Amino acid sequence: MSNVPFRKVAVFGATGSIGGSTLDVIARHPERFRASVLVAHRNVAALAELCVRFRPDLAVIADPALEGELSRRLAAAGMRCDVASGHDAIAQAAASPLCDTVVAAIVGAAGLDSTLAAARGGKRLLLANKESIVMAGALLLEALAAGGGELIPVDSEHNAIFQCLPGGRPKLDDSGVRRLILTASGGPFRGRTRAELAGVTPEQACKHPNWVMGRKISVDSATLMNKGLEVIEAHHLFGAPPDRIDVLVHPQSLVHSLVEYVDGSVLAQLGNPDMRTAIAHALAWPARIEAGVAPLDLAATAPLAFQHPDLATFRCLALAFQALRAGGDATAILNAANEVAVEAFLAGGLSFLGIADLVESVLAELPPQAVVDVQTLNERDRLAREAARRILRNAC
Repeated sequence: MSNVPFRKVAVFGATGSIGGSTLDVIARHPERFRASVLVAHRNVAALAELCVRFRPDLAVIADPALEGELSRRLAAAGMRCDVASGHDAIAQAAASPLCDTVVAAIVGAAGLDSTLAAARGGKRLLLANKESIVMAGALLLEALAAGGGELIPVDSEHNAIFQCLPGGRPKLDDSGVRRLILTASGGPFRGRTRAELAGVTPEQACKHPNWVMGRKISVDSATLMNKGLEVIEAHHLFGAPPDRIDVLVHPQSLVHSLVEYVDGSVLAQLGNPDMRTAIAHALAWPARIEAGVAPLDLAATAPLAFQHPDLATFRCLALAFQALRAGGDATAILNAANEVAVEAFLAGGLSFLGIADLVESVLAELPPQAVVDVQTLNERDRLAREAARRILRNAC
């Protein structure tokens, strides 16, 4: 434990599932970590409760209309800390001296600006917001290099690959890596046909068999779009071309990913499906700390099974590979269209199978362009969302 430096941690998305797991790990090691900045979207009551418990220096609520309520709640609880609101305040917090470590767990494209700010600020960036790197992988890596910080993935699959590679994120060819293999649980609809998926409800899609997650990522897991986004993330994080990234469905969610080497060796990271393992690893790396996760009892588990994904039924994964191979900003278009599609599905305005159809239509309408800067990328993101909403309106 003596080789783990004390860290001031900003938790972006503090009221979500990743935020909750992060704060649980932090609470187990008060001598090593302090939650110095807490950020939430609109759950002002939960944010105020967390502030009272963890006593940060700064609390930020994304919705400016709720800043006054947050201040009132904190004052009523006798809690004194700075309060701010809005996306600019979140990005400023990411770059501020109040933290040296940033847990980027804001869902969707909304997390891009603060993730880039943390990278430019030289922070240890614990990346749980895969949409940021899917949208702007090259720009994020450039910001990271310019800021001199370090990026450690928190997604269980990428954290597993990180653990199976020598030294974290080396060049794959120099390390003798043949391919990266991401595992997928298959979600709640594994094994079903397209006909069986035609009438599934948001409630069914959000009942993940192994993980407790938010509604958006749960739907992405059910469509396998989440795995497609992870393929794109793996490409940027580890410099792997699409033909050196594979996906295997592994229903037990105990093998989180694998790395195959040219000598025939395959290294895998195993553990119970609990995000605190990856979070504790990323917070303390290269040291190891207790995460509160139960030991894995392999003798008590069911046999470990693996199978290839059904790309004809779960088309979102195939579309993600298509966008990655297309290059440019195609992956940002894919992500924007998917966010609109999932929102519509959760609201009852789009069928489950319609998610992939809508994403495919937007990709066809907006051919990829070179990624120049964040402003251009944000404009393309806006155009993709407008196209998706227009296609939805015309279909009604």
